[in-house]
Amino acid sequence: MTCCGHALTRRDWMWSTLLSSVGAMFAGCAGARPEAPAAAPLAAATTLLRDNISVDVHTHAGANGVTSRTARPGDDIARGMRAGRIAVLCLADVPDAPILGRNAQNVLVAQRTPEPGFLYAYHLDRLAWIDELVAEHGIRRALTPADLEAAHAAGQPAIIVDIEGLDFLEGKLERLEESYRRGVRTMQLVHYTPNDIGDFQTGAVTHNGLTPFGADVIRACHRLGVVVDVAHATGDTVKHAVKVSTRPLLLSHTALRDSKAQGPTPLTERQITPDHARALAETGGSIGIWHFFPSL
Repeated sequence: MTCCGHALTRRDWMWSTLLSSVGAMFAGCAGARPEAPAAAPLAAATTLLRDNISVDVHTHAGANGVTSRTARPGDDIARGMRAGRIAVLCLADVPDAPILGRNAQNVLVAQRTPEPGFLYAYHLDRLAWIDELVAEHGIRRALTPADLEAAHAAGQPAIIVDIEGLDFLEGKLERLEESYRRGVRTMQLVHYTPNDIGDFQTGAVTHNGLTPFGADVIRACHRLGVVVDVAHATGDTVKHAVKVSTRPLLLSHTALRDSKAQGPTPLTERQITPDHARALAETGGSIGIWHFFPSL
């Protein structure tokens, strides 16, 4: 499987889910005592995950997940969540996946301009895939905070349905509202394909930030109660989104540029500057950091 440019095995996915979620929750906690027995941190983590709702804010759920072209939904997603003690996945449909490929620099790009309606049809197919996952394979779809609490109390794995890139809208806000009715609760504005919403980090700048239609998309999301994800968006797009937003924004997967905690990467465009991060923080929002980011 390829996840945002990084090749992942199913085992990698389970570990990335566990480490990202647990690491994020422990980030603000005091470090373990130097001489604490090895079992103590594991016991503390187990208690933390039992007593709190852990959320992986960006995943496609492995090789047999929602981005697979051949796999039907199965029980392995629920099993993986239970094994990693992860309560909730933000499960991301990728509407532009069928047209993506790698350029000479090994970076994902749109290899062709899709015909009108093509990405929309693929998006609907992926929503049907998710419907089957929920109906037949032990996963609960969370539509409200109360759903998250109920699923966690029952020990039932849950998903928040996510869309990575709104290219399928093609200027039609009614498609956004349709997606909401189908259970989507998180929407990422841009991905790897040029659209009429805003500029993305690895593409040519054509809008100089967020477009008027992009602002309408954010307002519609706020009205419906959908979380807006600005991952992959340029700094200018994010700053414009901050000005439009009246609710916290999410930046689900990135890393800090020039951080000594990260290894070298050819994809510095996908990293963010401190100013970029501060703009997001002004909304009261959150930033997700991926531990394998150098290969993102």
